Amino acid sequence: MSDLYQTHLQHLGDAKNLPLLTRIQRGIEKEGLRVTSTATMAQTQHPQALGSALTHSSITTDYSEALLEYITPVFHRVDDSINYLADLHRFTLNHLQGEYLWPASMPCRLSGDNSIPIAQYGRSNIGKMKHVYRQGLAHRYGRTMQSIAGIHYNFSMPDDFWSYYQKLRGESGDIQQFKSQCYFDLIRNFRRHSWLLIYLFGASPVLDRSFVANNDNHNLSQVGQNTLGLPFATSLRMSDLGYQSTAQSNLAISYNDLDSYCQGLSQAITQPCPDYEKIGVKVDNHYRQLNANILQIENEYYSEIRPKRTTQSYEKPLTALKQRGVEYVEVRILDTNPLLPVGIDQQQIRFLDAFLLYCLLADSPKLTADENKVIAENQQRVILAGRNPSLLLQQQGEEVTFKQLANALLNNIIPIANLLDQAHQMSTTDPSAEQHQAYGQAVNAQHDKVDNSELTPSGLIMQMSTNQGGFIESMLFQAKKHHAYFKSQELSAEVSNQLTQAATTSWQQQQQIEVSDELCFDEYLQQYISA
Repeated sequence: MSDLYQTHLQHLGDAKNLPLLTRIQRGIEKEGLRVTSTATMAQTQHPQALGSALTHSSITTDYSEALLEYITPVFHRVDDSINYLADLHRFTLNHLQGEYLWPASMPCRLSGDNSIPIAQYGRSNIGKMKHVYRQGLAHRYGRTMQSIAGIHYNFSMPDDFWSYYQKLRGESGDIQQFKSQCYFDLIRNFRRHSWLLIYLFGASPVLDRSFVANNDNHNLSQVGQNTLGLPFATSLRMSDLGYQSTAQSNLAISYNDLDSYCQGLSQAITQPCPDYEKIGVKVDNHYRQLNANILQIENEYYSEIRPKRTTQSYEKPLTALKQRGVEYVEVRILDTNPLLPVGIDQQQIRFLDAFLLYCLLADSPKLTADENKVIAENQQRVILAGRNPSLLLQQQGEEVTFKQLANALLNNIIPIANLLDQAHQMSTTDPSAEQHQAYGQAVNAQHDKVDNSELTPSGLIMQMSTNQGGFIESMLFQAKKHHAYFKSQELSAEVSNQLTQAATTSWQQQQQIEVSDELCFDEYLQQYISA
């Protein structure tokens, strides 16, 4: 444990500073496929009762028309995040006819690209652009890769924390520049230690054979009938089979500061890619992609964590970052846990909070090209063989056992978890179960997983797939189990009315956008790209 980290802990542990730790701001984005009773992807349109996927703030679609995405508001209380997600599930299931929500990150049984309908967003220019962007993803990577789901965890600290922390660090000047600098400190440490999250929360050690039907270049072994996997894998979603891009693999996006990050991303958005030029942009009067650059837009960049800033109407994410700095970070490395009704639980959230605070408060040197290679290597080792008892990781030029490094990292995290518990025990505004020792218990539970890999989600899912006839069979069982769970708990009239009104309002907003368009799509797209 570094001297700087200990100093930060000591000062935050002062009774007058502890309340700063009770107002962590968190939001969750959770994706999940709509599937039939036979575990095939739903071919129906996004249910009208759920609202407009273009304008609804909480229920939308990701890549596919069948790939739902839930977005929570920003909450300070852990339980509020879980409860809101649960309400969205209940509301959705009340409007599905003969369909279920697939609980896993890896998709259901597929029948090729044509079985994966691309999301539609109406006839407005922004709606067409969202659809064409997804067409571009299909041409570049295939639709199969885009059928993978996951959970994104958005994390930030409140304004009063930053005022205090800037003084603690002995710095002055523009507070937003300081916040951006510190969030990049967090991001670098997150990348250094993300292998631990992959082990602890990876939940995709197996997949259905249909996912790799046209891919003979995998090293997966047969786990059961029509089920493939690796014996010690943790997250095939994060492997070369998942969100990977050859064109992006050569990008050297820097996380050392905001300016260099924006510069690298800007270059990728404007630099043509010969392979994508071969696809064509507008062919036979139909758009195949938004452009032929390495990235069509910023969101195409696949990264385990992103610096983010809330965008204004029609504003590009990169423009928002450049002009107003980092507002929060988006953790994108998390598999959906099919053993949990909403894919994540309170214990995982509390550990993520402690983990991210550790990444923020600990020393965070600039990343070098050599260290980036070590980071990538350690990630791949844990992705493909994280539960191997003899697994070794690289640290400072040496091979060290996974357990040694994992337990040492958890030992560094436990002090900040204890401070979080103390802070909530002192709080008079939060009477929830977050008081007591919930954060410390969350870290201790991860120690148990390190000591016994069978307790990890990937270990449990591997066992389920083996015992229940395969990946599809076990996940369909979980889908029906979760369906029964949510249906057994009636949605309150107040929440039902709120979500029904939100759906109605979203359709009105989409119509307003469509009638207000003044440019043809060609002109709109040209203006957007050249902005």
